[in-house]
Amino acid sequence: MKKWLILLLCLILLPVCAPAEDSDGDILAEELIEAVILEDDGTVTPDTDLPADPEFTEASSAARDDLIDRIIALGEKLYRKANGKKQRAHYAGDIYVCKNYTVYLFRQNRDDFRMAEYPDVSLVIPDNMDPDGCKPYYYGFLWKDIPAEKGNPFYPAAQFIYDSDLSKEENLKLACEFMRQAQRGDFFQMSANYDYGVGAHSAIMMGYDAEKDEIHWLDSNMRGGKDKNGIRYGLVQYDEVRSVEWWAEAFCHKKRGATLYRLRDDIIYKEN
Repeated sequence: MKKWLILLLCLILLPVCAPAEDSDGDILAEELIEAVILEDDGTVTPDTDLPADPEFTEASSAARDDLIDRIIALGEKLYRKANGKKQRAHYAGDIYVCKNYTVYLFRQNRDDFRMAEYPDVSLVIPDNMDPDGCKPYYYGFLWKDIPAEKGNPFYPAAQFIYDSDLSKEENLKLACEFMRQAQRGDFFQMSANYDYGVGAHSAIMMGYDAEKDEIHWLDSNMRGGKDKNGIRYGLVQYDEVRSVEWWAEAFCHKKRGATLYRLRDDIIYKEN
């Protein structure tokens, strides 16, 4: 009887554990997937708490800023090279197609940089989510969900999706609040219906002017047209300025929305 009591006591004191494989899988998912919390107001707040490292913060911030500076500087260079003339934005390989342009600016500058959490992984930028993946909404305001360990250094910093349970005015207010979260270096993706056209568009934010409530950005092919042969040509834009409300009205429509994708804080220089 005494032996049974001792055995029972040992079992009670032992820690309760899930199978090792399941436990490791759960931990891996929590560490590698950027958790996103959908708020009641339709915006998205990322859970981006990275391990604190005081010795690393200043260096990573400098590298991140440098990557953003290089991307914007190349955008200015191509803008000046175009000299106000529309560039071909018709074929799949044309860099002046809207998403091709922002991808090109990133890829031309990424090779010197890595993420501290994955220093051996080259940086990538996700493609747009395919139309089926966007349902029941229109295509154009989402990227494919590529995990950071595969090289994706971006996370959704904020998002707006039109809420049909709210009035147009309420949605517009939320859309404006969303746009005011834009920061220098954010990659912007929207599904729009506005004076320049209907569909997906990509841009890179250069900053939000709180005093004037305006957005500064760069992009290609927001404005354009076709020649006599039906070939599309798009205008390259740099440091364009429009009001927050102008932007919000572009994507504040049923089944449409927009997302601000932001570079992670742990961008570092690639070690030689």
